[in-house]
Formats: sequence, C-alpha cells, structure tokens
Amino acid sequence: MILMATTAVMGCILLAGNAVLAESDTELIAQARAIHKRVLTIDTHVDIPFNFGSDAYDMMKPGPLGQQVHLPTMTEGGLDAVFLIVYVGQSTRTITGNTKALSDAFLKFSAIHKLTEESYPNEVELARTAEDVRRISASGRKAVIIGMENGFPMGKDLRLLDVFYDQGARYLGLLHNGHNELGDSAQPFEKEDTAEHGGLSSLGKEVVTRLNKLGIMIDVSHASKQTTLDILALSKAPVIASHSAIRGIGNHPRNLSDIELDAIKNTNGVVNLVAFDTYLRSPSAEKTEALDGLRKKMELDKPGAFQKLNPEQLSSYYESAAAIDAKWPKAGVADLVDHIDYAVRRIGIDHVGIASDFNGGGGITGWNNAGETLNVTLELVKRGYSEDEIAKIWGGNLLRVMEDVEAYAAQMKN
Repeated sequence: MILMATTAVMGCILLAGNAVLAESDTELIAQARAIHKRVLTIDTHVDIPFNFGSDAYDMMKPGPLGQQVHLPTMTEGGLDAVFLIVYVGQSTRTITGNTKALSDAFLKFSAIHKLTEESYPNEVELARTAEDVRRISASGRKAVIIGMENGFPMGKDLRLLDVFYDQGARYLGLLHNGHNELGDSAQPFEKEDTAEHGGLSSLGKEVVTRLNKLGIMIDVSHASKQTTLDILALSKAPVIASHSAIRGIGNHPRNLSDIELDAIKNTNGVVNLVAFDTYLRSPSAEKTEALDGLRKKMELDKPGAFQKLNPEQLSSYYESAAAIDAKWPKAGVADLVDHIDYAVRRIGIDHVGIASDFNGGGGITGWNNAGETLNVTLELVKRGYSEDEIAKIWGGNLLRVMEDVEAYAAQMKN
C-alpha cells in the first residue's frame, strides 16, 4: 500500500506540468517528500456537492470526473486536513429563497457529520478547534473542519450564526456571486448594480460582531473590495481570505488588491492562495469563448444552475471541460507559487496559506486532485523556502489565526 502510494506521487512529481523535474533531481525530490511528511498540511477550501456522503460520492472510493478529494487520495498526496465547505448559491432574496437555502445548508452539514461520525470515524474526525486539528493529525487520521461559503442561508436572522457554530462552522464567508443582505459581492449578477450597500451593510456589521464573539473566522473571499475593507476595519479578531488570488498578477474581480492584502496583514490574518486556473492567470479569448459556450449550451449561465445538474449531466460537463483544458492547458503549480511569492513579499511569510477550491472549479496542472498535493511542496522547495516557512504556508498560519479567533471569543465570554 505504501509503496503504491509513493510510486503514484513520484509519478505526479515527474509529470506535474510546469513543476516538472528531471529524474536526476532525486535529492530535491527526497528533500521535498521529507518536508511534506513532517509538516501539517491544510487545504482551506474543498467544496462538497449535495450527493456528498452518498454512494455517488463516497470519500473512500474515488469516483468520476469532478470528484477531486477522497480519503485515499489525501493519504497518497500527504494532505492532512481539509475545510469542507457548506456552500449554497445565491437565489431569490425572499423568505422562500432563504428557507430553501437554509435547508440546503443543513443537508451539507449533515453529510459532513455523517462522514466523520458514522461512515468513517476511524479514518477522519471533525475538528472544532485548532488543537483538534493537531491532535487528529498526530493520531494518523484526517481532520475535517467546516467552512461556510455565503451568508445567504441565514437571511436576516442573526440567531442562525449560533446554530452554524454549534454545527461546527469555523469560518464563514459573507458573500458569493451576487449581492446579499450582508454586503456587496466582488462579482455582482448581470442585472445588479455595481454596489448595492456601498460595502458592508448594517446587518453585515452585526454579523461581523457576532462572528467575532462566537469564534468563527470571517472570510472575505468573494466580497467586494469595499466590503472587504469594511470587514477588516470592523473585526476585532484576525480575518482570512479562504480561497483568493492576487490582483497584482491576475486582474480578476475575485482577486485581492495590495490594499486588501495589507489590511488583512494588519488584522494578523492570512490569505490562502487558490489553485484556480482563471484567477491565477487570464485565459485566452479562445478558451473563454469555449467555456462560455459550454455553460450556455448546458444552461449554466444562471444562478444556482450548476447545483441542479444530475450525475449524467455533471459527467458530461466535466468531460467537455476537460477537453477544453486539453486544448488550452490550465495554469500550473508554478503559477500558484508565483502568487504565493507575491504575497510573501508584500505581507510576509506569516500571512500566507494555500487552498485548492477542489470540487468547486479549482484544480491546476500538477495539483488537480488531492493525490498531487506533494507537487506544491516540491515547487516551494525549488523556490528556496525553508521547512519552517513551508510549515507556516501549509497550515501553521491558518491555525494561528484560528487560535487567535478562539481566544478573542473566550475573552468575550468571560
């Protein structure tokens, strides 16, 4: 079993797109593997579909295209912990829309609890604190932490934040695509104004305060620049970007500007750089046209449409998208580490982390599933990062933020 996994990872190293090394570089590969084994590795953003935990997405049985994270592939790639995401897309901002979103959110909470408490408790455990993550990893099991993406399911009911905390949520991103009651999104829907609230709404400000008191990390990924700056100015605890990239390299509306990076540093927070093709570098006009055509053909150009695809439609989508990627290759591991380098230079080694956004559009050449995780460490070693620095990037910084947020909440309770 160990030999098979090691061989598979070696193959990934030697074939990892723009992270390719010659077979003669055995010393560098061995150094990267040894470091990777010793550090605690955390992927801060892995989406789950609505069939997660069912036979269609069994975490012990690698499945069809689009399923990028499983417990065996985490072991193969040396990935110790993941934030599994309770994500619900934006829909109508009505009681009906919020109720449906809340129901969908609880379905995902339940699926994660089923995984950790019923299906595979000997292999994986739910972590509710930073210390839990360390303890679970030291035991040889995989740690799962819950993140929430989009505050839409709470509607206008602040009491639900306490429920989300009790369910295990340890970070919450207030926005996704489209504005909501909490603030403005970095990517408004086509018919929405560029800014609805002018940043964080009055309700959003109450949410920030309550999240601080509960001990839930606040995530600014998907928030507009002004919403992000408002959150950072208001929060009394460190803030994270769970899966973002750098505007100074890739001019995408989801990417963070230098001003936002500096503000996150000033909260003692962390920016987790994401392995998402179009955030890391701008695609060609031909690829953009092909992807837009695919989405239009499958009627995926409307909010929430992707979630409604059945397994056959999902398979068809991923096969077509893979064909497009084969013709116009994705960004690679070196592109991801370019963004890491930029952030380290700008805000320092203590404020940088890593996210994949697997199952949610993430995945690049060389790190397209959990089994290829070692390739990221290899590229960091190639760039001259020390083991201590790699440990901080791969999870040490995130755990520090988590501890600081826990400490602030404990102080408020006392």
